[in-house]
Amino acid sequence: MGEYTLLTLLGIVAVVALELLWARTGIFRSGRYWASIGIMVFFQVWVDGWLTKLSAPIVLYAPDEISGLRFPWDIPVEDFGFGFVMLTLTIICWIRLAPDREAP
Repeated sequence: MGEYTLLTLLGIVAVVALELLWARTGIFRSGRYWASIGIMVFFQVWVDGWLTKLSAPIVLYAPDEISGLRFPWDIPVEDFGFGFVMLTLTIICWIRLAPDREAP
C-alpha cells in the first residue's frame, strides 16, 4: 500500500473519529454538510480530472504511492479521500472553534 493511500485512509478514520468522539458538531447529520461535499466532488471531478488525465497529465503521481484505482477520468481515488478529510476537518474546526455560531 502506497504512502498516499495509507495517509488518506488514516486521515479519513481520524477525521471521522474526531467528529464522532470529540467535536460532536453533528455535521454528518446536516444536509448543508452533504451539499458542500457534493459541491466539492463536482468541482474536484472537473479540475482533478483535467489535472490528472493520463492522456496529458499535468500532475503526476508515483505509481508506488497510490492504489492504482482511478475513477472517473483517471483521478486517483485517494484524491477524493483527501478532499473529504480537508473539507470535513475545516468545517469541524470552523464550528468547534467558534462556539457562539449556530450548529448546522
